Amino acid sequence: MKNWMQYLILVAGMTSAATLLASGGLEEEGGRQMPVVNNSKWQAECSGCHMLYHPGLLPEKSWSKMMNGLDKHFGENASLDAATRDEVTKFLAANSADKQDNRRSKRINQSIPADATPLRITETRYFTAKHDEVSAKTFKRKSIGSPSNCVACHKNAEKGDFSESQIKIPR
Repeated sequence: MKNWMQYLILVAGMTSAATLLASGGLEEEGGRQMPVVNNSKWQAECSGCHMLYHPGLLPEKSWSKMMNGLDKHFGENASLDAATRDEVTKFLAANSADKQDNRRSKRINQSIPADATPLRITETRYFTAKHDEVSAKTFKRKSIGSPSNCVACHKNAEKGDFSESQIKIPR
């Protein structure tokens, strides 16, 4: 009888784990991956010059500061008309790291000191901890360019998917 009960418990546990993995339960809301977000103006305006950074990579205060300084956006004038700027700012704020219910955004947000307002994702403690094994030389490869070029190694970065199983560091 005891062996039979252990067998049933084992089968039930394996079935539950398989169901969870098959359904993507580890990646759903509250999981690791950021949700897919869409806003046509954000996509058009931001992806015109660089990869489309998921709003869940920085807190609202960072996006707000960035959007209010578009005339000096990393050495470029990326100014937008007021209506477009306001719409994109509202979208970024609503989907920012401090408003997300996924583990990655929460950890990014927690890695930022309360008195800090980083404008670069690469300046967060979360990013530096996750990339500590990647050398500066690797980031400087022509195929990568810089640490801010997430899509060089994370093919689905623009969708908020930074799964370690999907990483491919180019030569």
